[in-house]
Amino acid sequence: MIVVTGATGGVGAEVVRGLVESGHRVRALSRRPDELAVPAGVETARADAESLAAAFAGGTALFLYSTFGDPAIPVAAARAAGIARIVLLSSAAVRDGADDPIARHHRAVEQAVESSGLAWTHLRPGGFASNARWLAPQVRDGVVRLAYPQVGTAPIDPADIAAVAVRALTEDGHAGRAYPLTGPEWLTQADEICILSAALGVPVRVEQVDPEAEIAVLTGSIPERFARGRLEIQAAMVDQPSSVVDTVERLLGRPARTFAEWAATHATEFK
Repeated sequence: MIVVTGATGGVGAEVVRGLVESGHRVRALSRRPDELAVPAGVETARADAESLAAAFAGGTALFLYSTFGDPAIPVAAARAAGIARIVLLSSAAVRDGADDPIARHHRAVEQAVESSGLAWTHLRPGGFASNARWLAPQVRDGVVRLAYPQVGTAPIDPADIAAVAVRALTEDGHAGRAYPLTGPEWLTQADEICILSAALGVPVRVEQVDPEAEIAVLTGSIPERFARGRLEIQAAMVDQPSSVVDTVERLLGRPARTFAEWAATHATEFK
């Protein structure tokens, strides 16, 4: 039995699907299990501190997405349940040495997992292609306001992160590894908007604004602390641009999906 936390999220849901397609027994966890839409045969359970012992019982491997609570709680519960392997969805911010709240949280979770004595694999993706959804209301209006339009990443499709997670959960040879994960090409935020515009077939322009103005706009879609964390990371990237790595292709034997492919698949979400 492989236990998947964060199963309502973009990565977790894809991990569940990939494991089922590979023939594995799966238990999907969420703080809102009634909202889970899972394939036939998948067990569901609640993911809160009081329920973890039961949720992890009988599990052999765990896909862990840790929210901003105490990371020692799910790790201790996994160890007590006899889970042998943890694949952690971490962040590239850990590798890049950032010191913002998001990086500090992921670093603490990695340390808790490594101290558990269990086999572990860390997945450290950079920017998600799906983060573009935060800009969907502005895309619909035809103007996207960005503080750092020329800052870029190599955005990764969450489905590719999930595919790597499935390999790490079900194959040997990944223990003790921390995998940086990116998409196949470096794009500025302005580039991404151009690609979305092409996928939608409508003009969308970029307007540069000060950081507080972008935070004010983003807080209509995400919590303010995440908006500020996003802008802090981007400010640091002005002088330290992110890199492109080929981990996805090496592990999966195929190229990582491009942002254009992601945009074409999800274009209806921006209309």
